[in-house]
Amino acid sequence: MSRIKASLKTAASRGFRFTGVDRLIGTLTGTAKIPTVISYHRVVENLENSSRSSILSMLISTRMFEQHLDWIGHHYEFLSLDDIGSRLESGKDFPKPTAAIAFDDGYADVYHNAFPLLVKKGIPASVFVVTGLVGTKQMQLHDKLYLALQSAFVNARQTSRQIVEHLRNADITTSRMEAIGRMDAEAFPVMAALLDDMPQAQANRMVQVLEARFGLGEGHHEGLSSLSWEMLREMRSAGMTIGSHTRTHALLTNESSENVIEETTRSRQDLEDRLGVKAQQFAYPDGRYNADATAAVAAAGYRFAYGTCRHRDPDHPLMTIPRKVLWENAAVDSEGRFSAAMMACQMNWVFDLGSTCAHDHKRRTPRVMAHT
Repeated sequence: MSRIKASLKTAASRGFRFTGVDRLIGTLTGTAKIPTVISYHRVVENLENSSRSSILSMLISTRMFEQHLDWIGHHYEFLSLDDIGSRLESGKDFPKPTAAIAFDDGYADVYHNAFPLLVKKGIPASVFVVTGLVGTKQMQLHDKLYLALQSAFVNARQTSRQIVEHLRNADITTSRMEAIGRMDAEAFPVMAALLDDMPQAQANRMVQVLEARFGLGEGHHEGLSSLSWEMLREMRSAGMTIGSHTRTHALLTNESSENVIEETTRSRQDLEDRLGVKAQQFAYPDGRYNADATAAVAAAGYRFAYGTCRHRDPDHPLMTIPRKVLWENAAVDSEGRFSAAMMACQMNWVFDLGSTCAHDHKRRTPRVMAHT
């Protein structure tokens, strides 16, 4: 974000907060009527070190995370997602502003850095885990693709057009190839564009091609490991809710109906077999769902599911609960300092006003698997 744009956003947030417009927007959009679910990915001790081998927008430092928690705790009542779900299901009102803390993907640093802080402050939280990676040394597919692209652009001096040609030569295509070839050589936007419409089987093959050609760089990748089942049992015993984020982090809207069923049912079974609890909570990878995916998640036995936008499916309102994804710079002013006004605007979805969700939530026709 440019310095001028950051300054304008900072000034606007202060004005919204001072006049109460932030709360009015929350009321008008309907987000004030339900609890605010805040989601994070990785919580790290040293942001600068971690950002060298990780997607920056998935990181928050322990210092900033604590500032988020303290501000939210001063203005909201913390509840677990299980408690919130039960109230929503029964139609009970929330007499005061309510918030819940959650983590996506199940990175191990949530246990090391966030969990002790949450226990110390008595804050309930939830973790949505990719069950097929729990207890393994495997990285998330998006992390491997990001690192391979970073290595290609920085170490091998490749362009986006050259990356596209490498993939075409390996018989890997996407409908966005021409547009991707014209993009700047930056790992994150190219990664997002490549994964946008690919079924996971093809995405895995793409990562294998790029990793074999360019490697994953020289960085230390230990921080990208997943939680173990032992960690999850300890967190569960301390009162944290453990939910599903699919079995392999497949983007459900890119998959066949058979794969969607496999991803949702097997991950639920994994959690119940390994933790001995009834898995009721589900978070859609990348917030992507359509009517078919939502119906499949409900049919798999989950009672509550969460996206990353304000869209609600009227047929499955409890399967399309909004959550707000935050990171290190989500609530900072133009000087890079934590801003209470920016945080208030995030909690009321002010910065999302007028924006449209890029995901297609309405498609009901089955997607045909691409050639793999």
